[in-house]
Amino acid sequence: MSHTKRARLRQGFSLIELLIVVVIISLVYAIGFSNFKIRKSEPKALTPLNLKETIVKSEFFNGHATLMCVDKCRTCYLREDVSAPFKAYANKIDLSNIKAYGIDEGDRLQRIEYERYNDQKICLVMDFYNNGSSTQIILENKEGAYFLPAFFGEPKRFDSPEDAKTYWLKQSDSVSNSGDYY
Repeated sequence: MSHTKRARLRQGFSLIELLIVVVIISLVYAIGFSNFKIRKSEPKALTPLNLKETIVKSEFFNGHATLMCVDKCRTCYLREDVSAPFKAYANKIDLSNIKAYGIDEGDRLQRIEYERYNDQKICLVMDFYNNGSSTQIILENKEGAYFLPAFFGEPKRFDSPEDAKTYWLKQSDSVSNSGDYY
């Protein structure tokens, strides 16, 4: 058989050539990815700005949850509903020395004083619901003040609780006046 006829008959790779390519690719893959480990993404530490998002996406959240923090907000507990017991929140917490504020009926900023749990002073209690709402509150720590809305919008950081209160009242007015048509 002439050389040109053999060249025309051989138009693909032989089985041995394909096996060699597969072995080379396997070796490169094994060497290149031997130190690469796939890790589960760890939940972010609870902060005033991600509090609602983190709790709602946590494994504990099943339509309703209550977060309670004690020991100057260094230890937190979570319960699934009103009848369930509190379970320790095992992930990182960055809420130390948080002060919680609400607004009273006279639109004055009022520090929320909670009771005690297991003989420790409670510093924060928040409820989260399956419709996306939560307790509306202002939190303050050494970095600033944070407005956590009940329904719409993202938590916002302010320089002082008074600034957060002004924003809260402005948001409340705009929601309550949104049905006015003249």
